[in-house]
Amino acid sequence: MCGIVGLYLKNPALESQLGKLFEPMLQAMTDRGPDSAGFAIYGDEVGAGWIKLTLQSTASDFDWTALMGALEGALGCSLDWFQNANAAVLKVNAAEAAVRAALAELAPGLRIMSVGQSIEILKGMGLPEEISSRFSLAKMKGSHIIGHTRMATESAVTMEGSHPFSTGMDLCLVHNGSLSNHFRLRQELRRHGIEFETENDTEVAAGYLTWRLRQGDNLKQALDHALEDLDGFYTFAIGTRDGFAVIRDPVACKPAILAETDDYVAMASEYQALASLPGIENAKVWEPEPATMYIWERKSA
Repeated sequence: MCGIVGLYLKNPALESQLGKLFEPMLQAMTDRGPDSAGFAIYGDEVGAGWIKLTLQSTASDFDWTALMGALEGALGCSLDWFQNANAAVLKVNAAEAAVRAALAELAPGLRIMSVGQSIEILKGMGLPEEISSRFSLAKMKGSHIIGHTRMATESAVTMEGSHPFSTGMDLCLVHNGSLSNHFRLRQELRRHGIEFETENDTEVAAGYLTWRLRQGDNLKQALDHALEDLDGFYTFAIGTRDGFAVIRDPVACKPAILAETDDYVAMASEYQALASLPGIENAKVWEPEPATMYIWERKSA
């Protein structure tokens, strides 16, 4: 069944409260997804030439300090990093390919959850309340965030199989529904150089958008093509460095609701997830139309 939530702050003064505002939204979707949960948060952006990677280990006692020391030596440059539970966020002035190659050599069991200038993806097995507490969600700052609670139907309950999925720089996607043609699309996208780490159909949808963006599409054009090429029932929430988007398939049988005020745009699978937001009683609230794109973006610096 699964639950989706997203919050995009139009008012920069609220960015210090992003995690606090979002935490009850994610937890409100527990009944829709008790198996695992996760979120992609955008903020703490690195400068030109730098990249930020979110790394996650299945081992709670992983030695991050030793890895970062070895990685600094392998790359020949200094780096910044911090640990968050069983994850670490790494900031480095180096090429993505070089960092990936060094990590594959030094710690082949690690998962790279996201790469970009702004994005951090944190996820895992457990109730949304447990995931929120594990990663101190309420203390996080940023400009926008999307999250997902999962009720696994098509694959095993694992950290890797939980949402969000990222397959490109600062791009992530969460999904409620099911794609019917993901096996064929996976094969086709692999021929175009898109790599996949799980059997989850949501990762295929994320990979498809990455491929379209690499072809030169903007986000709207990529989603236009998605409506033509992705078969199934779905509600997608997509995060980018500049904002987020919501789209439903032409039948729109999967639930979604949007709310907008002067301060924020919020979306959820059910209204109860929006009820805790300040000023929600005065918000414009509506159900997104089928096969219609809703995109909110800021200009990159």
